[in-house]
Amino acid sequence: MRGEPFPHLLFHYRLAWSGWSYGQLIHGGESFVALSEGLQNALAACGGVTRELRTDRLSAASRNRDGSYALDITPRYQALCAHYGLSPSRNNRGVAHENGIVEGPHGHVKRRLEQKLLLRGSCDFDEPAEYGELLAEVFSALNAPRQRRYEQELEHLMALPTFRFADYELLTVRVRSTSTIEVRQVIYSVPPTLIGRQVTVRLHHDRLIVYLGSDWFCQLPRAYGTGSHGPRAWCIDLEHLIDGLRAKPRALLHCRYQRQLFPDQHWWDFWQHLLAGGDRDAAARLMVEALYVAVRVASYELVLAFLQQAQQRQSLSLSLLQQRFRVPPRRSALPDPVIPQHLLASYDHLLPAAALAGGGSGAAAAAQTAQAGALPQPLAAACSAG
Repeated sequence: MRGEPFPHLLFHYRLAWSGWSYGQLIHGGESFVALSEGLQNALAACGGVTRELRTDRLSAASRNRDGSYALDITPRYQALCAHYGLSPSRNNRGVAHENGIVEGPHGHVKRRLEQKLLLRGSCDFDEPAEYGELLAEVFSALNAPRQRRYEQELEHLMALPTFRFADYELLTVRVRSTSTIEVRQVIYSVPPTLIGRQVTVRLHHDRLIVYLGSDWFCQLPRAYGTGSHGPRAWCIDLEHLIDGLRAKPRALLHCRYQRQLFPDQHWWDFWQHLLAGGDRDAAARLMVEALYVAVRVASYELVLAFLQQAQQRQSLSLSLLQQRFRVPPRRSALPDPVIPQHLLASYDHLLPAAALAGGGSGAAAAAQTAQAGALPQPLAAACSAG
């Protein structure tokens, strides 16, 4: 995607008699949430449920230990099949021809997809959804000659249940002071209004849906990495962080995910050139202001073009950038308010007049209070809210 490799899998579902097929992209590796979503989307597109569901030795469905399959199947996969009334089964280890009814057509799908990409002239896509549309065209062409047999087979399928089974994992995380969360060793940025809050994350194979309490708050694309130590990847949206970064521009110099803050390689190269100029603090202030302008005022292309032209004229400065895009300078921190200290004598009006007249707090005053009874204490006046 966008000139970079896109690791993915292909979920392929096929009806045994008619040969009707469904396929979709799976981000990342093999997981139960990917299996659950792919299977349920396939059944919804099919319009019915078969009585048996046969798979290969999916690690998302079974533990792949020697022994009975009924004891080997994972509880979540068993619950998914029970929800749809499916009887699960799998092929035996090392006997690939048992799934020949799927393995052969799966090879045909990959060959058709390869031919489709050759005719397109490029394997690069702007978004995964664009690649998914091309895959849907491949399966539509495969299903066209099987439509009559599919309609006949559909009459013998079971009805779909009223509700779907959960195709996500629920996680509870707390948003850090840096406006980020960590999920499966990946750092995601979130809107700064969530800082310090505990949120619920629905983890899908291709996205994260963030809830504050029971309310939907935002959706993030899921990221995967390949490292084995520490955070493997970052999914950073500059719009989430730019206001906080503008308040502390020198944080750009020491940010662990500094590279992910820049939209493309051209911006990164310009940043490296600024750093080579010597004054790192001034470079950070200028670059953060440029990113702020690109996010809040103009576009990345327009701002970068201005920076490059101003640098060629040797007139690049922070004030020139703010004048060109009519951005007011960042306000300095407000001074601490001066609150005059009140006099202790101002508390006297809270005490009854008799107490002030008697004065003292010795034994005589206590005895006098006991004889006269407890002094009534004043109550705060009630006032309406708002």
